[in-house]
Amino acid sequence: MSLTSISAQTSQPDLIIGIVGLGLIGGCLAIDCKRLGYTVYGVARRPATTAAAVEQGMVDQAGCDLALMAKADLVFVCTPMALIVPTVHQLVEHLPESTIVTDVGSVKGEVVAAATTAWPNFVGGHPMAGKAESGLAAAEAGLFRDRPYVVTPIETTKQVALDQVVAIATQLGSKIYTSTPAAHDRAVAAISHLPVMVSSSLLHTCLSESDFQVKVLAQQLASSGFCDTSRVGGGNPELGAMMAQFNRAALLQSLQQYRHQLDTVINLIDAEEWDVLKQRLTVAQQERPKYL
Repeated sequence: MSLTSISAQTSQPDLIIGIVGLGLIGGCLAIDCKRLGYTVYGVARRPATTAAAVEQGMVDQAGCDLALMAKADLVFVCTPMALIVPTVHQLVEHLPESTIVTDVGSVKGEVVAAATTAWPNFVGGHPMAGKAESGLAAAEAGLFRDRPYVVTPIETTKQVALDQVVAIATQLGSKIYTSTPAAHDRAVAAISHLPVMVSSSLLHTCLSESDFQVKVLAQQLASSGFCDTSRVGGGNPELGAMMAQFNRAALLQSLQQYRHQLDTVINLIDAEEWDVLKQRLTVAQQERPKYL
């Protein structure tokens, strides 16, 4: 179930790109698509957001009405995970049949199935890039460059739609991969969603220290190692909760596997099996570069 690289031809800059959801990812997409020469239309819930996007030159037109997307050839749905499928259902009322719709959500299984049923020209997508900050104000150019961009076609996905999404992602400078939705969800459970839960649990472990002086000392002594390990645990709580909700089965499997690994380490330390522990740490050291 490993991901496979794919290539695509360059798309045409006369396309109109629509973006629903002008947060961090939507804003970054808008900036990059504008720089590539595309006409970009944006939709957001708040008039202040749409006004800012137009004033800053991120989009050509913006508003709060999905009817604006009727002019777009390709629409990126950049809403929170829970709103992707409802947004696709709402878009159906406004789009011509030729319009391609894709999303940027970090879970693909149920989303791709439901969205494709609602709109046959749908392509599941996941640009794996982000920042600690959120919102349109945090958007910047080049966020997707040299980062993975996974597309998750299913049997009914139209090739022309897939090719167009891949072409845009290629122009963004992303590394393109294709995967089934199920394989994608298992992979991101292990390397993206599990780390959020592990990192959060590390922070809660430190918070649970009963000796106040020890807790304060730990906070004072925490340095780069703790910073690196706890970083994703300090991210957006709403996003973390949605990862668990929408990728529940795969995340539970990863958490159970991780618990088994922790039990193994506990047993080795309890039994003072230092040579075996060192060997285990050596394997981890050798394998880590494959994930970077």
